[in-house]
Amino acid sequence: MPDENPDTPPDASPILADIPGLGPIAEDSGFHALEVCSDGKFRVGAEGVVSITSTGDRAVEFIAFETRTLAYVKSRMGYPAYYPVHATRLERPVKAVLMDLDGTSVRSEDFWIWIIERTTASLLGDETFAFEEADLPHVSGHSVSEHLQHAIGKYCPGATVEEARRLYFEHTRRELREIVEGRGRTDAFTPVPGLKPFLLELKSMGIKIGLVTSGLHEKAWPEIVSAFTQLDLGAPEEFYDAIVTAGFALGQGAAGTLGELSPKPHPWLYAEVARVGLGLDCADRAHIIGLEDSGAGVASVRLAGFTTVGIAGGNIAGSGTAALCDHTVENFEQLLTIIRGA
Repeated sequence: MPDENPDTPPDASPILADIPGLGPIAEDSGFHALEVCSDGKFRVGAEGVVSITSTGDRAVEFIAFETRTLAYVKSRMGYPAYYPVHATRLERPVKAVLMDLDGTSVRSEDFWIWIIERTTASLLGDETFAFEEADLPHVSGHSVSEHLQHAIGKYCPGATVEEARRLYFEHTRRELREIVEGRGRTDAFTPVPGLKPFLLELKSMGIKIGLVTSGLHEKAWPEIVSAFTQLDLGAPEEFYDAIVTAGFALGQGAAGTLGELSPKPHPWLYAEVARVGLGLDCADRAHIIGLEDSGAGVASVRLAGFTTVGIAGGNIAGSGTAALCDHTVENFEQLLTIIRGA
């Protein structure tokens, strides 16, 4: 007869790993147990390593020691990084809510996936090309270059990221121009239901609002402006307390990018909007909430050390990253309940 733990409910899932800074990770979480970190630097049982696990999409690996954890964020562009994992807690009053753009604030993810798909079709010279369901977690939530690198690696390994980016921006500029001139896709950018009353309620509570996207500015800004026009909330740059995008594409008279090598799931975009945009330092971490609908996004918020809330409708479950969320909600009303502590 197997031993029974009286402290574990009979219906509780067995624990895959207990990770300092994250807590117990259930076997059914979607996480994977590893023996060796994918870069070969850490191995379970050596140098104090207790466990190594990865998110379901294998984008982030957690190297757990007795009292601390390192997160290894992989990179298709060749620039991975290690980050310390900080335990999160929520203290009220909440001072800031940091929000993702695509999927969380504006419904546009299908449009941008379609642009990546059309770019891949152009690389292949096959206009009938379409992504598989398994591709979707890899062509949303990250940077443009990361999305294109996935498509190249799987479908057209002879192509280069530079060639793909040229085609991507040709498609993007053409389609955005068509939308602005009233001939493009009418379903490209629409506000998420309930966004307006939620934003106005945050304003009435004196909570700062930061908007964060891994998208380059030239593709993100039309989304934001389009959504605010529909919401009748005025100029977004005057409404939001801070907006951080991945910057401007190189080679167009702009001085570089912010997020092409450090996109979500790296923590920098969220750290940037909180520290630089809103003026909140590390001591304020417990008073900050990040809201995301993607696996890359919740990893980014979590590694920045903020209370992480996943909202339904994205790929959090599909990417095996739900265990990174401190809370999960179906809508903005449920998030307001968390903010108020009711």
